[in-house]
Amino acid sequence: MGVLDGIKILELARVAPGEFCTMLLADMGAEVLKIETPPADGSTETEEEKRRSAFAFVNRNKRSLALNLKAPEGQAIFQKLASTADVIVEGFRPGVTKRLGADWETIRKTNPRIIYCSLSGFGQDGPYRDYPAHDLNYLSLAGVLGLIGEPDRKPAIPLNLIADYGGASLHGALGILLALFARERSGKGQRVDVAYLDATLSLLAATPTLRFFFSDGSVPRRGAGFLSGSYPYYAVYETRDRKLLSIACTEPWLWENFCKAIGRPEFVQYGRLTDQFVRTANAEEIKARAEIEAIIRTRTRDEWYDFLVQQDACVGKVYDVEEVFEDPQILARQMVVETEHPEFGRVKEVGVAIKMSETPGTVRGAAPYRGEHTDEVLRELGMKQQEIQTLRDKRVVA
Repeated sequence: MGVLDGIKILELARVAPGEFCTMLLADMGAEVLKIETPPADGSTETEEEKRRSAFAFVNRNKRSLALNLKAPEGQAIFQKLASTADVIVEGFRPGVTKRLGADWETIRKTNPRIIYCSLSGFGQDGPYRDYPAHDLNYLSLAGVLGLIGEPDRKPAIPLNLIADYGGASLHGALGILLALFARERSGKGQRVDVAYLDATLSLLAATPTLRFFFSDGSVPRRGAGFLSGSYPYYAVYETRDRKLLSIACTEPWLWENFCKAIGRPEFVQYGRLTDQFVRTANAEEIKARAEIEAIIRTRTRDEWYDFLVQQDACVGKVYDVEEVFEDPQILARQMVVETEHPEFGRVKEVGVAIKMSETPGTVRGAAPYRGEHTDEVLRELGMKQQEIQTLRDKRVVA
């Protein structure tokens, strides 16, 4: 039994960060219904589109209703679904759901217990409220992008893990759970307003990079700081087989273990110092890193890894994606799972990251294709097949 069994969620996400947010809740038992836009030309999903949909990690454990919210009949259906829902998650720009009759103010009138979570770039207020943006833009404005990479080059663009998923998805899921907990006490729902930019800045504020900005006025710069990759104890090195090895020995004893392991105990002096939060590596530290690079090139990546883990040093193999899903730790933690799909057989995907002893999350089904459960959901609302067909003919549903 999942901890969120019985919680009904309507998803108007449109993009993957919102879908990931609701998937986290679906894994824990919530009933998530995706509200998707029917194709304008009335076409149906091809076999190739259906197959790809089945492997969409962020949509597993969900049902899909293809519903045209621009049509009055579509809005009426949504409002009927919303009247008995616990949570709505939407990812439109501010103001769009009002035009669709699916906004917070409208829904709360008939369902005062609703938790209404909006994931938007800049939030529901402020001068940037209506601006378009994506992950890279939020990283820029939050000061994150300017801190990633080497000091004499343009910032390195990371994968969209930070603003999109670490930011909006996780903050959205947490906000929903907090609102559900509050509702248990008050009986009332509430609005959860999560901005990608706000969440990104919050993540940055938790890092050592920004620790002394407010207290000491120390301003971090790109390529500076002990986690920048410029210091020998926190860096990526190339091995004999032209692969890469990450070393992250920020604690003094771990760095000492590493230095002894590579036969250079005198390098202990180049461990982490208190003044390295905002400065760049000096000439001696850079020279030490170059000497370590030469040593690391004498063995293969896997040889170094097997050796250094035995010396109690923080080390990691820089994997290609194919290697990740063969790693014994990944497999032991059940981070690769398979589900049975009625059409495509065994579907392999990433497992549930949050391990709970009494109410564990489960992967109960592969992701649906668009409109896969349209008839099923409408019948649950009491509609007859002829009514459903009429709506389909009018392209209100698909």
